[in-house]
Amino acid sequence: MRIAITGACGFLGQHLRVALRAGGEHETVAIDREVFEDPESLRAAVIGADAVVHLAGVNRDRPEVIEEANVALADRLVQTLAQLPDPPRGVVYANSAQAGRDTPYGRGKRRAAEILAAWADKAGSALVDMRLCNIFGERSRPFYNTVVGTFCHQLAVGETPSILEDRTINLVHAQDMATRIIRELGDLGTSREVVTTGRPLAVSDLLARLHEMHHIYTDHHGRIPNLSDPFDVDLFNTYRSYLFPSGYPRPLRSNRDPRGNFVELSQSAGGEAQTSFSTTVGGVTRGEHFHLRKIERFVVLSGEATIEIRPVLSKNVTTYRVSGDQPAFVDMPTLCAHNITNVGDGVLYTAFWANEIFDPGRPDTFREPVG
Repeated sequence: MRIAITGACGFLGQHLRVALRAGGEHETVAIDREVFEDPESLRAAVIGADAVVHLAGVNRDRPEVIEEANVALADRLVQTLAQLPDPPRGVVYANSAQAGRDTPYGRGKRRAAEILAAWADKAGSALVDMRLCNIFGERSRPFYNTVVGTFCHQLAVGETPSILEDRTINLVHAQDMATRIIRELGDLGTSREVVTTGRPLAVSDLLARLHEMHHIYTDHHGRIPNLSDPFDVDLFNTYRSYLFPSGYPRPLRSNRDPRGNFVELSQSAGGEAQTSFSTTVGGVTRGEHFHLRKIERFVVLSGEATIEIRPVLSKNVTTYRVSGDQPAFVDMPTLCAHNITNVGDGVLYTAFWANEIFDPGRPDTFREPVG
């Protein structure tokens, strides 16, 4: 399928595009704000599309702006789609669970859905009206997308998070939502409303979990918290994303004596884990892939290396120079292509830790060169 995505550079848009890239089955057309605001560019982006995923929206601004902007975005998209000689088979609309509320945001999202539904009915296409709950994950903007991102940012920079209203919210990771959207794209036969649900959690319980992860990770030399619950894997990956890039490399505690040096690579507070090592000859690069969920740590035990990390969809590469003479670890952020290169004169010895035992049936490893 050829899938056009509005709001493609936003939080959920990035997760969806990375998930689609990992699947490797579809062609995607990213529609950012600049493209959306130019009628000719928008038309060029959606023409020939089998489906459109409408993620563009406004959820933080003055009340009147929020309501009018979400309606205007739907109007602009529909006006463009109506001009196409061959309309897409369907539109998946990122609506909100708040669409039923009498608030500026709720009214704007609800009216946008009505505009899209009217177009779909007239064009003979399908509208999948997805009522999204609270989405969290890597690359979310603090103080904008989600309270999870706000708390993680504050903990990462040494601030003390505070709770304005302690209530229960339904939380779902952005990769889970991307998977759900992709599934809906595979069934565009009829118009329908899809209500999504997540993990119910009080804001105070959420903050307590993040506080514990932060404490275990920062006060115990990078100890990995208990990740037996997949939901905590998602929370921990989100928290770690706010430590990149300035939070690495992180020094490890060395125990030197006449025999040499003993360094604890990693400790886990619970759950399955895998520690491994490799030797790499001079000039050779390992890696060149990314993960959607897997937590992975690199530690050079002997030799000299560079570790390069590039967020998928970005051109910005962060490079770390690491050495076995000064043990330090670098944790690979999810949704980021990474590699390690032997830049020394001898053999490079590197230890690797992952939060799960490798499963060839579900490797969570996708080829992506950093450079």
